[in-house]
Amino acid sequence: MGVYLDSKNPFGLFEEEASSLYFIDKTKLLEELIPLVSKGGAAGASGSAGKSNKYICITRPRRFGKTMAASMIASFFGMGADSRELFRHLQIGKSENFDAHINSHHVICISFHEIPVNCTNYRQYIRRVEKRLCSDLKKAYPNAEIHEEDALWDILSELYENEDARFLFVLDEWDYIFHRSFVTEQDKKDFLEFLSNLLKGKSYVELAYMTGILPIAKYSSGSELNMFYEYTMASEEKYSAYFGFTETEVDELFRRYQTRHPNAQKVTRDGLRLWYDGYHTRSGERVYNPRSVVAALTNNNLGNYWTSSGPYDELFYYVKENIAAVRDDLAMLVSGIPVHANVREYAATSMKLTTKDEILSAMVVYGFLNYTDGCVAIPNRELMNQFTDMLQKEPSLGYVHRLAAESARMLRATLAGDTETMCRILEYAHDTESPLLYYNNETELTMLVNMVYLSARDTYRMEREDKAGTGYADFLFYPLKKDEDCLILELKIDHTPTEAIQQIKDRKYALRFCRRPGGISEYTGRILAVGITYHKDDKKHCCQIEVLREKIT
Repeated sequence: MGVYLDSKNPFGLFEEEASSLYFIDKTKLLEELIPLVSKGGAAGASGSAGKSNKYICITRPRRFGKTMAASMIASFFGMGADSRELFRHLQIGKSENFDAHINSHHVICISFHEIPVNCTNYRQYIRRVEKRLCSDLKKAYPNAEIHEEDALWDILSELYENEDARFLFVLDEWDYIFHRSFVTEQDKKDFLEFLSNLLKGKSYVELAYMTGILPIAKYSSGSELNMFYEYTMASEEKYSAYFGFTETEVDELFRRYQTRHPNAQKVTRDGLRLWYDGYHTRSGERVYNPRSVVAALTNNNLGNYWTSSGPYDELFYYVKENIAAVRDDLAMLVSGIPVHANVREYAATSMKLTTKDEILSAMVVYGFLNYTDGCVAIPNRELMNQFTDMLQKEPSLGYVHRLAAESARMLRATLAGDTETMCRILEYAHDTESPLLYYNNETELTMLVNMVYLSARDTYRMEREDKAGTGYADFLFYPLKKDEDCLILELKIDHTPTEAIQQIKDRKYALRFCRRPGGISEYTGRILAVGITYHKDDKKHCCQIEVLREKIT
């Protein structure tokens, strides 16, 4: 019917998504929303009583299915296209409320990431929204006196009074404008006031469903949007099942992938977990990045899909304002060590992130870090690659950058059996200004090894404290190409590297590379035992390498 009002565009988007091989049915979300749109629900007047459930804001990182869910909601409730046949075959089709609500509501669906051509100021941006919605309303209600110069909330209020018109609002990426260079602080306040005037305390609002990346709760000290209930991945469990893929859902997608590629599978189930898992809901359920999982299965290739839209400086944006505050934390994070953080999601609203908590909070909100039990961590290999890239390319990161830069040379020396070069690199690393490397225990030595082998992540899957043989190896390097060398690293304080290698042999760590029946390895390269030690008395490193198995040809 219109561009925003009862548009058929959301149906077109959702229909395309639902017909894809790797579609996951999330329509039970609609069943949770249906009770909120029934006539006679709370009108949402101002004050505490006005915080009715009909005001919902979903905040999630990019590429976690927010826009798809918005299209689904608009195409189910809206009158823009007949979507009965599509939804009847999905989970919502079993609902007793299906017929009463399918295509039965006037839906105003606005994607706020769309801006006018050559837009240079906020007024141009918001005027486009006002003009288009006003035009839609004039077409839908030709007998009503609607003037373009009237405020939208006045028009909608009069339609409610005279036509008993009610509307379901679906507002996608509401916070997009906050990151445009032409938007001033006053513009942000004006936009908040625009949304407040449009939605707050209005009887014509059946439901207001908004999505965004940044939390709304702390955008201002006023009460413009305090009628919204906000649902985030870190703090609220409700609706979590509808954003991101669960373990069970990825299992199902992988079965479809195996059927499609019966003889040429380049993606494994373990690979999907390694590359794209690592997020958690508040209740602890594991969550995968949906866009990346679908891209990997579609392309039959594990790769960087989350971050493919921007280089490493997308990540560097969040740390550049105060590198000193997070430099040591970055070293720990890329070493696989969680970092304690006081994550305050609202801190991400700041355009200049200056404190450690603000920087780490922003990384959580934008999906670069996972937050669990008071600690942040890099969730998966896809994001680890992004961090590694930043550390290797950005000199302003100081000692962390210098250690990362040495990591390619360290791997080459190890594979060549050049223990002299290995020791020199370790001595150099130890002599940096890092306040973390006191070597009071093997954990700190472990962190150093992670740093000096950082580039090995390009060709190896590095596992720390991995179960192997009759114990746990400090590090196992699984080659991504099966004909490359396998590495077993054992670290010791105040011991000899010979003792470290003997432990590798005694505890049969090499068996970890022999997973097939009969002890036959899927890897055909050499298996190298690497002993790395540090002596506190003379502050020297020693390295030793022994070939446990020659290359299988």
